[in-house]
Amino acid sequence: MSNTIRELAPKALWNNFSDLNNVPRPSKKEEKVRQFMVDFGKSLNLETFVDTIGNVIIRKPASQGMENRTPIVMQSHLDMVCQKNNDTVFDFDTQGIQMYIDGDWVKAKGTTLGADNGIGVASIMAILESDEIAHPQIDALFTIDEETGMTGALGLEGGILRGEILLNLDTEDDDELGIGCAGGVDITAKRKYKTVETKEDTVAYILTVKGLRGGHSGMNIHEGRGNANKMMNRLLFNLPVAISSIAGGSLRNAIPRESVAVITVNVAKDKAFKKTFKLLSESIKTEFKTVEPNLTITFDKAPLPKNTMSKKSQRQLLQAVYSAWNGVYRMSPDVSDLVEASNNVARVTVKDGKIKIDNLTRSSVESTKWDLADTLLTTYKANKFKVKMSGSYPGWQPNPESKILTLMENLYVKMYDAKPKVMACHAGLECGILGSNYPKMDMISFGPNIRGTHSPDERVSISSVQKYWIYLLETLKQIPIR
Repeated sequence: MSNTIRELAPKALWNNFSDLNNVPRPSKKEEKVRQFMVDFGKSLNLETFVDTIGNVIIRKPASQGMENRTPIVMQSHLDMVCQKNNDTVFDFDTQGIQMYIDGDWVKAKGTTLGADNGIGVASIMAILESDEIAHPQIDALFTIDEETGMTGALGLEGGILRGEILLNLDTEDDDELGIGCAGGVDITAKRKYKTVETKEDTVAYILTVKGLRGGHSGMNIHEGRGNANKMMNRLLFNLPVAISSIAGGSLRNAIPRESVAVITVNVAKDKAFKKTFKLLSESIKTEFKTVEPNLTITFDKAPLPKNTMSKKSQRQLLQAVYSAWNGVYRMSPDVSDLVEASNNVARVTVKDGKIKIDNLTRSSVESTKWDLADTLLTTYKANKFKVKMSGSYPGWQPNPESKILTLMENLYVKMYDAKPKVMACHAGLECGILGSNYPKMDMISFGPNIRGTHSPDERVSISSVQKYWIYLLETLKQIPIR
């Protein structure tokens, strides 16, 4: 860990972020970071406890002179997306993130940085440990498993939180105030497939699609970035090959960056395979050259596998993935430039007679979410897949009359002589879920500039963190009298 990062301003925030990034915190494996947060709260002699689902709550009384202000909840999630470059050797279960400074950016060496949502967590920690920052009564809520199901927010019971205003520190542009977000549902398609024994007059290749930008399957879905699963499927659909295995994509909320397939080709069709492969790969790279300049599509010799998919099973797989909607489904007719609904064909796995396709469907409108879900359901079922819908969570309906929004809008104009962008986003913030159990809570989301989230390109702006921190502290001072 670079000590230089610990010297950045504000030091309290960066030191806490450095400490946090020394603790492994993959989604659904938050045991270590949960204990880290409990130890932190108790070391400050603050009321600290873990709820029934595994969220950590730390309570801090109002600072002197702020006792009559409206109590607040400050909220961020503990887990992080764990993505690494193909050539990076790293174990997210045991290692701390290796950070470095590049100009105005803090980055990680070949992995995700965890600024999403570690900067928010570190901000709250810095406020909890300070004796000098003015603030009202605080319930600090550190949720678990935001990135792979939002089970922490879903499992939070009503009546635990005492705050009336919620500050969610999980937005990625320092000139935006979030007042709404998309809901989502996981769609998993599974089936078994028949295999046939590999014939002797064949050769085997490993096809690789890599170098894509990836990114957040909500925030970046409208940018036309390449999806490695769809690209690989396009290749396999048009090539004279038999599929032995496919491993494409990783997390449901990350646009797939890489896909690898092992295939066989009849010797008599090898020349046609190579010719078609060259034409297809060049076409795809040309189509995506502007948005995906680092895309590579290659094939290399591989050991001959024992089995491949039967022709019928392979046809049904390729038809299903080709037909599955990927990308923007509908733009909002009510909010300018807002994606209303989308789907991410996130992961495709073909191995040992089993196929699994993971999708994340998002929408800020519940009816559109289920319309798109049914589109996928019928696509997969038509190709003999069993489909499971799970982990559904609601969106966050914007409230233009929000008092905390008015306060923070006016404060931003006063501090920066410009209006902030008041936005609803296509990401799955926890505010919508939390609002279902705390319907009267006034909520807003904001944060510093973070780019490349959910990919090894993730980075956070140092100057933006400084701007955001000052804005956060001023907001705490201005929380109104109850």
